[in-house]
Amino acid sequence: MRIKNVVNSVLLRRAKLLSQPDTQALYDDVTESGAKDIDDFPNFRSDSNESIEVETVERKSSCPSLTTIILLLALLAVFIVLPIIYLLSCFNLIYERRLDEVHYQPSKKIHDLLNAFHTESTKSNGLPIPPKPDYNQCKLLTKAERFDCLSTESPNQRDCEARGCCWIPVHHVHLEKPPLDTPDCFYPPNYNTYRYVNITETNYGLVAFLKKNYSSTYPNDVELLKMIVKYETESRLHIKLIDPNFPRYEPPYPEVPIVNGAALNPSYIFEIDSLKPGFKVLRKEDKTIIFDSNNFQNLIYSNQFIQISSKLPSKYIYGLGEHRSTFLLSTDWSLFTLFNHDAIPQFNKNGYGSHPFYLLLENSSKSHGVFLLNSNAMDIILQPAPAITFRTVGGVLDFYFFMGPTPSDVVSQYTELVRRPFMPPYWALGFHLCRFGYNSLNDTKKVMERNIKAGIPLDTQWNDLDYMDNHNDFTYDKSKFGGLPKFVKDLHNRGMHYIPLMDPGISASERPNTYPPYDTGIKMDIFVKNSSGQPFIGKVWNSKSTVWPDFTHPNTVNYWTQMLRNLHGQIEFDGLWIDMNEPSNFLSGSFSGCPRSSLETPPYLPGVDGGALNYKTMCMSAQHYAGLHYNVHNLFGFTEGVISSFAMAEIRGKRPMVISRSTFSGQGHYTGHWSGDVWSAWADMRYTITELLSFSLFGVPLMGADICGFNGNTTASLCNRWMQLGAFYPFSRNHNTDDGIDQDPVAMGNLVVSSSKNALRIRYSLLPYLYTLFFKAYKYGETVSRPLFFEFTNDPKTYAIDTQFLWGPALMIIPVLQENHIFVNAYLPKGVWYDFYSRSEIISAGTMFNLSAPLDEIPLLIRGGHILPMQAPMSTTTLSRMTKMQLLVASDANGLSLGQLYWDDGDSLNSYEEKRYSLISFALQGNTLRSNNNFIGIEVPPNLGKIIVLGVRIPVKQVTVNGVTTTPFKYDTINRVLTVDRLNVPLNKPFAVAWK
Repeated sequence: MRIKNVVNSVLLRRAKLLSQPDTQALYDDVTESGAKDIDDFPNFRSDSNESIEVETVERKSSCPSLTTIILLLALLAVFIVLPIIYLLSCFNLIYERRLDEVHYQPSKKIHDLLNAFHTESTKSNGLPIPPKPDYNQCKLLTKAERFDCLSTESPNQRDCEARGCCWIPVHHVHLEKPPLDTPDCFYPPNYNTYRYVNITETNYGLVAFLKKNYSSTYPNDVELLKMIVKYETESRLHIKLIDPNFPRYEPPYPEVPIVNGAALNPSYIFEIDSLKPGFKVLRKEDKTIIFDSNNFQNLIYSNQFIQISSKLPSKYIYGLGEHRSTFLLSTDWSLFTLFNHDAIPQFNKNGYGSHPFYLLLENSSKSHGVFLLNSNAMDIILQPAPAITFRTVGGVLDFYFFMGPTPSDVVSQYTELVRRPFMPPYWALGFHLCRFGYNSLNDTKKVMERNIKAGIPLDTQWNDLDYMDNHNDFTYDKSKFGGLPKFVKDLHNRGMHYIPLMDPGISASERPNTYPPYDTGIKMDIFVKNSSGQPFIGKVWNSKSTVWPDFTHPNTVNYWTQMLRNLHGQIEFDGLWIDMNEPSNFLSGSFSGCPRSSLETPPYLPGVDGGALNYKTMCMSAQHYAGLHYNVHNLFGFTEGVISSFAMAEIRGKRPMVISRSTFSGQGHYTGHWSGDVWSAWADMRYTITELLSFSLFGVPLMGADICGFNGNTTASLCNRWMQLGAFYPFSRNHNTDDGIDQDPVAMGNLVVSSSKNALRIRYSLLPYLYTLFFKAYKYGETVSRPLFFEFTNDPKTYAIDTQFLWGPALMIIPVLQENHIFVNAYLPKGVWYDFYSRSEIISAGTMFNLSAPLDEIPLLIRGGHILPMQAPMSTTTLSRMTKMQLLVASDANGLSLGQLYWDDGDSLNSYEEKRYSLISFALQGNTLRSNNNFIGIEVPPNLGKIIVLGVRIPVKQVTVNGVTTTPFKYDTINRVLTVDRLNVPLNKPFAVAWK
């Protein structure tokens, strides 16, 4: 007989629906099994969409002798019993292979498929059980090297050894829920779950096939794996493990480049041995092992559980967000669960976003990054070996390796893959004011005006959902917010901007033909479906019930744009704030719960809050255009961000400004992010720095937190220091909840007003520098806010610092994070530093300093060797942009300094691509400051009006500008600062300023 499995299903990467032929048709002609082992096909090769033919041997028997009755009876018995056993085995084999056809395939017969999914996912594999563990080998592993084998809350010896694993308890008493630490049950050395059966070189790398040795005890092991290795660029390696027989779900976003050639001189080595399982990735230069799959010691690849581990070359690992932790992640048995979830940020809970990417600083001070392109729920475990384990409940293993070698290189290579951050409008870098609970336009105006009157720089006023009519999207309350359209126009006349909140949930309980967002969505058929094909109904802020747009559906682009355009026709808002898009749900599933299915209760449950995947979100069986919610849950906020960014650009014809709570890898190309519902507490303020730095790694530079905290009531002392820190979030917004006190600067008292004015005026003066940093992020993938070790990779003392951070390479921010402190201990890496306020010089050999921190000041240091473009601060960015440019020049120990200024109109689309910008470089050498015009377009910055040079070691008697003596100038003999002002030097031509 011949069994032919024809795979027609193709994943459409641009969020198109997966299609699959009727699974029954594939097996109608199957009557027997007994396929040869794949080892018998030395040249066997297949892509995921190729046919696979497996030969079977038909068994024949001869007739029994008619002369021997006893022998005849015996043979008849044998030929009755054996075929029955054989056919049962054959049926089981076919049954199990059919299961993979059913899983993850959206279909018109979804109800039947889901029932089949539930029924068949409980079946066991036909593979042999693992061999018993060799305890002599088990004892060779240290506790730090143990990889957990029995991922259950109540491990026991029987179940452990049934998996072929070692049982050596470290807990002296039985614990129903043992903590995440050294496992009692662990994989023995050389467990070898898979073996190579074919390895073939290709024009882009290689392809290898792996055969499963024995059952993992998880349902539906994938018995044959295909490994595709691509040497994509000199610094990027791509390794993907798939099921070659049946296509599995793969995330359609972010859209990554498809590379079919091989890099000529890669900086990595991919090491594989056909006689041993597993693989290694090494750095070519020094042979550092970047990734070591431990001989596939614990590789599991089943339908709803995939696991792989690797040893790590050092303990300095960062990323794996979104979570609450220190910036340097602990390798002391730490668990990070990635499954987007609406919850107050806290330790050991899954957060708003999922970013399965890490950056690791090797012992040599070189860096690399690893990205797992997988959108399913997952756990990532770090252990002291050091080592990492990935566990995901679906999809495929799709790894990208970035070789750096600097931390900045790693982030640049990562964002080159998932796409660079977007270029924000200039006004987005100003200060933003908001709260949930203004409750009326009058209160909104009152709070805004009192802060403007007090001299607080302010660019954008926001409204939370209380501006809506009955909490319904695309409406506004014409009673409480009746003058909103005129208010927004008045803001524009003052050079200011307005951003409203927009939740994804659409009210499903309005009267027919009275609420276009619902009526139109039904007509366009763009709402997420339940398992019966009807709109999935849950509940958020709407009065009775809620449906959600399916942002993976191609028609949703037009729907969302049309709804926003209709609202914009009434209120000319400038940006969009998208919230509740994990997606959040006040119910766990629908009003009637969720259908019984292994989608809702998978064989392995990651460490999600609430103990269920559908906790406070949709059912996993809900249907999107791109597939099951089980698979695309983590992409909901991403896809909403993509469409919202597009819609805002279409409607306004200007750069979009979108801030999203839920995020996924590549989000920074479309939106910014804020850290959600943090508490008004000193500890929460401290951890916002960690979140800011982590999102810098993820390529989301426009990031901030709710200044002074969202939940609870802040205090004047906390808000005072938080306003100082918040002035240096790239996205700077004061916002809090509806049941909290007013916490805008004026409401918090005179000290907070004074402190806020000081910090925000410094921010506004530095906006040309900050904007240039965003350009470099947009163009080259550089970070805006960055940890100290990005600039000082050879200084191990910087590796764990997350209470100080840098803007670019030049400005260090040192916030006060403890109450009633007027001094702060800070580490200054080796070099020359200058106090921002006094301009005094600090020469550090790489030691701690106790810096003065008056109540109304945040300590700031300028790094020698850098030039910061500046402008005089005004009440808005619109006014600030009109003032003359200034240069703050900080010389290093050798009298050298470098800097750049990027300038465009601050709001137009494609300014760089259409060459409507200017890019100017500055260089100090000795006693001469020069400019060089990299490019001068139609947008030219204002003339240069002032220069401040720090670290001028010889008293200055004369200053010339382009060879002409100028006055006035000042020279501070104590701090050795030269100030040249009252200049009017055009920047569209090179200049030279010299002194002697």
